[in-house]
Amino acid sequence: MIGNTLRKLLVALIIIAPVITSTDCKKQAKCGCGKDVLFTLTSSSAYVFFNETGTSIYFQSLGDQFSTYYFCNPSEMFPSLKDSKSGDILKVSGYVYWDCNYVSQSSNSSYQSMYKIYNVQVTELSLDLYGKKAGNTPL
Repeated sequence: MIGNTLRKLLVALIIIAPVITSTDCKKQAKCGCGKDVLFTLTSSSAYVFFNETGTSIYFQSLGDQFSTYYFCNPSEMFPSLKDSKSGDILKVSGYVYWDCNYVSQSSNSSYQSMYKIYNVQVTELSLDLYGKKAGNTPL
């Protein structure tokens, strides 16, 4: 009788012990500009799109066209685009963050999309690629 009770207690401890001892909680990255930096871009080649007033600027990397990066600072970077047209290939550097709308929608959905949306605090925007202006490459 005591052996049976001891065996049940031992089985219960084996089941409960990992739950009690495993307290590693991975912190969820905060979304939005100026929050937790996911990664840094350094002179990444990208198709940059913008409207004529510069209130909306975003890009898609040449290496990952399934992700869209929206500028956190479009009005600050818009003057750098004066010699380019929307859709040109430019070099982009900056700090990347999760987009809050994307995080909210993806957490409420059981469907895992390969399309990702980020915010980026652009620190540098270069008009040339390999020493030539985008859009002016010879045929």
